[in-house]
Amino acid sequence: MLAPMLASLLPLLLLCRLSFCQYSSDQCSWKGSGLTHEGHARDVEQVYLRCSQGSLEWLYPTGAIIVNLRPNTVSPAAARLSVCIRPSADSSGTNFYLDRNGKLRLLLREQDQAQRKVQCFSIQEGALFIEAVPHMDISRRLTAFQYELVSNRLGPLGAPCQPCSDAEMLLAVCTNDFVARGSIKKVEQEEEHSSVTVEISRLYRQKTQVFVSGGVRVRHWTGHIKMPLKCGVRSGEGEFLFTGTVRFGEAWMGCAPRYKDFLRLYHEAQQQGTNPCHVDTD
Repeated sequence: MLAPMLASLLPLLLLCRLSFCQYSSDQCSWKGSGLTHEGHARDVEQVYLRCSQGSLEWLYPTGAIIVNLRPNTVSPAAARLSVCIRPSADSSGTNFYLDRNGKLRLLLREQDQAQRKVQCFSIQEGALFIEAVPHMDISRRLTAFQYELVSNRLGPLGAPCQPCSDAEMLLAVCTNDFVARGSIKKVEQEEEHSSVTVEISRLYRQKTQVFVSGGVRVRHWTGHIKMPLKCGVRSGEGEFLFTGTVRFGEAWMGCAPRYKDFLRLYHEAQQQGTNPCHVDTD
């Protein structure tokens, strides 16, 4: 089934390689309509999204679009980025592929988009090739998703279950979306990940409000941090330093050393002058 499907897309790709493509300017989000392809159903539109996060909406999809997701700065670190997309609950009308030098790999079928599962891939794996699925009535079709560019080391990517090295731990405190000192209250196993309920006694930083305050007079916060099921996380006694990233409004665990181990490492680095940033540990 897949081979004939991919073979049928080759003419569209060839047209684009021969410059029969329309081009959209650089932006964070894109909204388009397949009605602009009327009479040109074989057109392929190139879309360039050059932000760390954004969204796409394609109403009445016909033909195909190629979505190029890149950071807005040129840096060697860009090669180590990955793209995560999360379809909207009502997204339909298309199949998603990865296009690398004209070779397509199926990423997401139309019927699977309503599940809203996050799909991640390395930025080096290519652009998103989104092709409309033929329907007699396209009036109710809308392809929509959110995207974020993420570091391969963080979140549900890479090897999140491996312990962080000393250097990674110190860098995480300086660069991650959230840094908090606290304890684990409960671990719940959900369908595709573990949800760790934490109580925070000191909040150093949070990119968005993933930890909620207990009140004006109460100096603690609570929240949930996600981890892949394969990590086998368990409740543990004592205090930890939680670090990680926020993806689509959800906190994902990065490095999480015991707080006493972080203190020892931080003070050693402080004496050697190798700390990448200052942390108030008083």
